[in-house]
Amino acid sequence: MAAPRFKFQLQRTDGAARAGELETPHGKALTPCFMPVATQATVKGLTPEEVSGVGAQVVLSNAYHLYLRPGVETVAKLGGLHRFMGWEGPILTDSGGFQAFSMGPLRKVTDEGIRFRSHIDGSEHHFTPELATANQEGLAPDIAMCFDQCIAYGASEKEVRQAMERTHRWAQSCFDAHQSSPTGAAAGQALFGIVQGGTFPDLRDESARAISAIPFHGYAVGGLAVGENKEDLYRFTGQVTDLLPQDKPRYLMGVGSPEDLVEGVARGIDMFDCALPTRVARNGSMFTPEGRVDVTKARYAEQQGPLDETCDCYTCRNYSAAYLRHLFRAKELLGLRLASIHNLRFVLALMERIRTSILEDRFDAFRREFLAVYQPADEAARQAQKERWLETRGG
Repeated sequence: MAAPRFKFQLQRTDGAARAGELETPHGKALTPCFMPVATQATVKGLTPEEVSGVGAQVVLSNAYHLYLRPGVETVAKLGGLHRFMGWEGPILTDSGGFQAFSMGPLRKVTDEGIRFRSHIDGSEHHFTPELATANQEGLAPDIAMCFDQCIAYGASEKEVRQAMERTHRWAQSCFDAHQSSPTGAAAGQALFGIVQGGTFPDLRDESARAISAIPFHGYAVGGLAVGENKEDLYRFTGQVTDLLPQDKPRYLMGVGSPEDLVEGVARGIDMFDCALPTRVARNGSMFTPEGRVDVTKARYAEQQGPLDETCDCYTCRNYSAAYLRHLFRAKELLGLRLASIHNLRFVLALMERIRTSILEDRFDAFRREFLAVYQPADEAARQAQKERWLETRGG
């Protein structure tokens, strides 16, 4: 019996916004969709049943972390990533390139790949496009990502071009390896290419054309949400999607704030991932229709009702804002879990509402109404949250 194939059906458009359906070996997913991040084969603090219960259809895991621990061979022996983590729906894995390139002085880049030292035990490793592809075949997600060179925001045009051209060569190597492997395309696994080019318009055009010339199952916009301002994030997202095939899914990597999801869909994006909803939740920052709020503040000390009366999540149906504040003040783990459940449900419910608005040809009106009420965190608040997150990483 032939392996189930990856398919994408575009069902409706409303301006540049798109509603569609992904079909994978482990089930279908309606788009636009947000993928909760399960870096280490788990969404931090939540069971697969809880993640599914908030409306998640697809989750993202990271091949770099799973390669280092517990190891690709171990996951493969235990039946692949789905069985290992107990998730029955589709899974997408990042190649691990971003994490490897984040090693700074612990890594060395060549045209063949990247040498780096493990952040766990200091052991030396060498990732090539072929190995990154083989790793993901061993993990057996439904969607694998090409190995690409991520470059820091603010790099020169010469540096960005060099990384982009290397990414293009690696993309072809990944595609060729995936096509020829019995555990790659032949097994029904999809492979997405990644567009790079930094914040240089000409390079973004060049990369979009080069990557879309390779017949990947889908295409990702990479190298954004790494420090550029919102205007550049939105501008380059739209510039790239204008050049990508209409009949393939588009994935904006590492983007997950509510306002960015709405603006990404407005520019033709179908898929998103980000750790932000759960990361900020663990610091007491929770999404509401009016924007992000800090549940640890004194104003919630005696609030009897839920934090968000419009929310249908388990947290808001069962607990008061005062109780959530108490849990965080008492440093109880339940607070982190309940806040994570709420933030994921908020984002996933937002995607459901976006999809409905597209199907009903009223996305522009929905976008205007949502952004008129929702107040994004200002730069100072975002920086404060990031610093609090960095302080807790050791735990």
